[in-house]
Formats: sequence, C-alpha cells, structure tokens
Amino acid sequence: MNIKKHIPNSITLLNLFCGCIALVFVSKLDFQNAFLFVCLGIFLDFFDGFFARLFKVSSPLGLQLDSLADMVTSGVVPGYVMYQMFSNEYAFGQNSIFSYLGFVITLGACYRLANFNIDTRQTDSFIGLPTPANALFFLSIPLWLTPDSINYLPAILFSKWFYVALCFLSAFIMNAEIPLFSLKIKYFSLKKNALQIFFLISCLFFILFFRNLGVAMIIVFYVLLSVINNSFIKKK
Repeated sequence: MNIKKHIPNSITLLNLFCGCIALVFVSKLDFQNAFLFVCLGIFLDFFDGFFARLFKVSSPLGLQLDSLADMVTSGVVPGYVMYQMFSNEYAFGQNSIFSYLGFVITLGACYRLANFNIDTRQTDSFIGLPTPANALFFLSIPLWLTPDSINYLPAILFSKWFYVALCFLSAFIMNAEIPLFSLKIKYFSLKKNALQIFFLISCLFFILFFRNLGVAMIIVFYVLLSVINNSFIKKK
C-alpha cells in the first residue's frame, strides 16, 4: 500500500474539517475562532498541493477534493459570516430577507472553483481573486467592525448597503478576467522577485499598523497592485 499517495488528500480533508469547525463558530458568532480555523484551512490548502507535487502523486481525485474542501472553507464560511452579520446587530436587523444576500459570495466562489478546475491558464498565476483571499477579506470584517471602531473608521464602513455591494463585487472579482501576479518565488533574484518582495513587505506594514483591518487592506492592495503591474506589462 502506497501511503504517500493518501497524504495530500488527507491534508485536503483536514482543510474541509477546519471549514466545518469554522461554520460552527460562525453560528455562535465567534468570529475570532472562525477566522483562525479558516486561516488554518487555507494553510493546509497550500500544503496538500505541495506534498502532491513532492511525492508526485497528483491525481484528478485530488483536484476535485481540493475544490470541494475550498468550497466549504473559502466559499460557504464567508457567505455564512455575512449572513450572520446581516441577521444580527450589524446591519439589517434579525431575520431580514436581505440577510441571504451574504450567500452571493458562496455562489461566486462555487462558480470560480468549478471554472478553475477546467482553466489551464491558472497554473502559475491567477485570473480573478482566489477564493482563499476572498474568504480572508470577509472573515476579517467582523474583527475590525466593532462598536469601538465607529470612533475612527469612515461612516461608509457601517453602511449596510456598502456590504451588500461588497458581496456582489466579490462574486464579480473572483470570476473577472483580471490577471493577478503569483506569490511564488521561483528565482533567487531580487530583481525578478521585486514585486513579490515589495508586496510581502507591504503586508507586514498593513498588519503592524492596522491590525485586523490590515487583512482586508492586504487583499485590496493585492488586486490593485496586480492591475498596476498589468498596465506596465502591456506598455512594455
């Protein structure tokens, strides 16, 4: 029995398990622990592919399992987070029909994951925002959108319609034909990895100075930096 071939799929299932636990925490409005388990799931999501390549055991089954696990951890969980925010004191008021608009994120993630499996262009970079990045963005919202934050955050960040728009925008961005640069460092060269290094340094800045809000700012910055980088590539 070849144990190695089961290791990547086992890691993928652990990612799914983390997503299930995150859902339980979201149901209890424990967004802090939900965020931690989604982060752990995304961490595992990186290593299932790493070990599949290391052991040379990549398979169609692994590809499908990976997308199904991501569908929960990076698709259902962020949609449920927004549903809970809209259903409670954050926005619409309890049991409002508008609460279900949070699951627009889940629909967008589902379409992206299905499309990703058949899109041969996304082997070394991404087209559209990856679902894990999108999940981190929305999981971070309840961490910085607290009663105390009303004293220093712009008023628009407390508008219910702002978050409704974000849900639809995220579904679009995940599936938009926007090339995003890869975070993989393939060459030991400062010049060839200048963009990635600049981004990583910027990430440290956002986290150190903006804490929980820094997570959302990193995702926005990643998209904007990719768009700027694309414009420079076209000019060349």
